[in-house]
Parts: sequence; C-alpha cells; structure tokens
Amino acid sequence: MPLPLKYNWRNLTVRKMTTLATALSIGITVGVFVMVLALAQGIDLTLSTSGEPLNLVVVRNGSTAESSSDVSLESLNTIKFLDGVARDGAEPIVSPEIVTLIYRARKGQSQGSNVTIRGVGPMAMRLRSGFQLVQGRMFNAGLPEAVVAKRISERFQGLDVGDKFRILATEYTVVGIFDAGGKAFESEMWVDVSSLRNTINRDSYSSVLVRATNAAAMSTLTKRISDDQRLQLSDVSEQKWYQDQQGVVSGAIKAFGFFIAIIMAFGAAFAGMNTIYAAVASRTKEIGTLRVLGFGRTSILLAFVLESTLIAIAGSLLGILIALPLNFISTGTSNFVTFSEIAFKFTVTPMLMIAAIIFGGAIGLLGSILPSIRASRYTIVEALRA
Repeated sequence: MPLPLKYNWRNLTVRKMTTLATALSIGITVGVFVMVLALAQGIDLTLSTSGEPLNLVVVRNGSTAESSSDVSLESLNTIKFLDGVARDGAEPIVSPEIVTLIYRARKGQSQGSNVTIRGVGPMAMRLRSGFQLVQGRMFNAGLPEAVVAKRISERFQGLDVGDKFRILATEYTVVGIFDAGGKAFESEMWVDVSSLRNTINRDSYSSVLVRATNAAAMSTLTKRISDDQRLQLSDVSEQKWYQDQQGVVSGAIKAFGFFIAIIMAFGAAFAGMNTIYAAVASRTKEIGTLRVLGFGRTSILLAFVLESTLIAIAGSLLGILIALPLNFISTGTSNFVTFSEIAFKFTVTPMLMIAAIIFGGAIGLLGSILPSIRASRYTIVEALRA
C-alpha cells in the first residue's frame, strides 16, 4: 500500500534546512535556464514579428546580409516597373536602401558594438508598420541628419537628440528618436539614402524593399526577379528574411544556454542525490519500522522519489521567481548574420515557465533514483539493526 502524502510533507518540513539548501541549488540552475531561454525568446519575438506579409527583400545573389549586397541603379529601375509591384498612384511602393555599420561605445563602458545605419527614402515608412517618432523630428531629405531607434539611443553613447556622430568624413546630427514596436529595425539608425550614398561615395544600393499587390503577385515577382539572369538578384519575403536570421541568432544562444544548464543540472542532481543519501542513512530505522507496518519496497521507493520531486518543483518555482524581474528588460547582443547589435527584451512566457518546472522536476527525479532504490532494498532486519 502507498504511504500517505502527509508523511512526505512532514519529512520536508522537519528537515527545513536540508530541504531549503537542495531547493536553492535547483532554483539557481533553473533560474539560469530561464534567463538564457528568455534571452533567446526575446530575439525570437523581435525577429518573428518583423516583416510585412506582402514585402519582398531584394539582394544580390548569394547575399545573406544587406551589408554585403549590391543592387545597381539599372536593376532598381527594372524592379520598379515589374508587373505586380504595388503603386501609390503612379509611384511604385519600392524603397532602395543602403546599409552600413559604425562602431559605437555603450553607455557607461569603453567598449561597444557595431550599430546598423540604414539609408532610406520616403517609401520606407510606408513599407514598415510600427514606426513612430517619440522625440524630435524626422530627418530632412539630402541633409546629414539621423533618427535613432529608442533602444539604441538608450544603449549607446552620443545618440540622443542634438548629438553628432561621424560616418567617414561627414558629421550627422541626431534630430529624432523613434520607436518600432519591438521590431527588428528598432536596432537601427536611419538617415536619408541620398545623403548616405554621397557620404560613402556609392553608386548602388544594398537592397530594395518591394511591396507586392497581393500574394499571387508576390509569387510571380519572386520568380521573375530570380529568373532574370541580367539582374543577378534574389528575393525573399521579408518575413522569411527575418525568420532565417532568427534561427541562426537564437539557435546559437539556445545551444549555449542548454550547454550551461545541463552542466549545472548535473551539479544540482548530485547535490540532491547526496541530500537523499544522507536522508536514507539517517532514516534507516524509520524505513525498518515502515516495513514492519506492512509498507512494501515499492511504496518506500516512490515516497523518496516523491519527496525529491517536490523539492525540485519548489526549487523550480524559486528559479522562475529569480528570473522574473528580468522580464521585459531591454538588452542586446550581436546578430551573427549582420555582425551588428540587435536590441530586444527578455521575455519570460508561460510556456517557458512550464518548461522550467519540467526541467527542474527532471533534475529532482534524476537525483532521487539511486538513493531511493537503496532505501527500498533494505531488509527489515538490516534496517532495524542500523
């Protein structure tokens, strides 16, 4: 017959310090697990919500980043007048853009990271939802002025309204701060595309963002651009463009996080195992008494496993509480595709919490199996003699 649950509860409360120490070791492990996955979850959310369903990103064949791409003026003129390109009156909804990088020091630090500078034209805001100026004004066409994403302005030095920065020999003035609703271009600084072309002495563009009239036209445009050997260009839906980056960036962080979490999990499992071995050694007579009372080996094994699992679940909840204050805190990391900063927020989701509890429970289960088997193998005579 099974042991009553109040027996397990009594053992946990009687051995308060041992229970707390084991729960804390598991809690720290689970907390690190949640923090790392919340980091990856924030990147996933930023990139998965970026991109409009009817937008196409056109780049040079073989390019995986806009900074390494090249689209000529002749190619741009061909793209503008293809069938299926959406129009605002007679004007094609097309945005030729230039992407370059500058190095900026982070606030309060001497070291920094590359920040993306995007040269855009008047159609850029039409093609991207979520753009909103929150301070200052928009840059004027043809002038060396910039608007900076709020998260970038908060993370890097000298990027507030009125500050100046240099791109090669040209000094740009920050005239506005914008918010992007958590999308990928919230990690960018925008300047006028004509001004940037003159600054870096470039006669071509990095990419072209195109709006298709509908889903059918989007498919036709994709084939038309990729099949034209004169263009030597490839195109992909904007949503897929960011999804591909998502897999590379968050995949690397998740792999690193799992590696660290597994190492710590083994440490926590061994700590739990030692705790239960000590509990078995100190409760030998108690085990013998239970056997005399008619409780079988399976019941004793399950009782010790249950105690360990309850401690692990308590530790998991503690780990989640440790990680929760990070929820929605802005941070950033390197995008391994673009080699520039990507800003995002830690995101602790309900599914991530469930995964953390399962992870912590698995640690408790792993650490309880061997000592629980040992406890169940005691004969009545051995237990009472101990």
